[in-house]
Amino acid sequence: MDSPHNSSQDPPLDLPAAHEEAPHEPVLTLPPALTAYIILLAVIHLRVLLPPEFENWTIDVFGFIPKRYDSSLLNLEIPGGTGAKVWTFVTYSLLHANLTHLGFNVLWLLPFGSALARRFGAVRFFLFLAVTAAAGALAHLLTHEHAVAPMIGASASVSGAMAAAIRFAFVRGSFLSFNRSDADTAARVPALPLWRALRDGRVIGFLAVWFGVNIIFGVGAIGIDAETTSVAWQAHIGGFFAGLLLFTLFDPVPRVRSDAADASSRDVSDRI
Repeated sequence: MDSPHNSSQDPPLDLPAAHEEAPHEPVLTLPPALTAYIILLAVIHLRVLLPPEFENWTIDVFGFIPKRYDSSLLNLEIPGGTGAKVWTFVTYSLLHANLTHLGFNVLWLLPFGSALARRFGAVRFFLFLAVTAAAGALAHLLTHEHAVAPMIGASASVSGAMAAAIRFAFVRGSFLSFNRSDADTAARVPALPLWRALRDGRVIGFLAVWFGVNIIFGVGAIGIDAETTSVAWQAHIGGFFAGLLLFTLFDPVPRVRSDAADASSRDVSDRI
């Protein structure tokens, strides 16, 4: 009679090794800094639930009103006093007219703000948003010297984030590149020098579309709410130029040689 089968004495079978795939990242992941900023905007927008008199007071105190800086109208009292001449350069960017206004800004922040928050880190990111908001307010003040209507909205900061992001967005491996990598790595590719970025056809195309849209909205007076609100496109441009020019001051990623940066910017899109 045959002896029982003893598997311990048989030669090992040549089985394929188990292969563990790396977990796939979600299509859209938000860094903590951007998540906190969006939550802050949403919580502040709950002010619309306040009675109308308090809602109007909030906009007067924290919105940006050019008339506040008009020295020729000494008898005009605007809520907020002297302090509002300082803080409203930033606080106006945290207020929005309605959910459409808020949603539109958040929508543009998702790709550009996400990449910038990953690259800068929380402190630099929030400071950058404040600086570009102030630049937008200054541009609005210079072009609306005697305006009484408050300006509100994060559009200047969003524009600044978009301008800063295009300094590295099209570099190989970045988030608008055809050869992109994971989100954190894509956000930290070396940026192009400004003069070289402005020679990139994709950057020029982006600038043309961005300025064209803002001119159409501004000249055509197309607002968030056509009856009561217009687009402060000068503030958008102020924030955009601030983001484009001041990006280097905030960027923690080391620069690369101009010839290396030129080579790294070439990807499959160059052949389209």
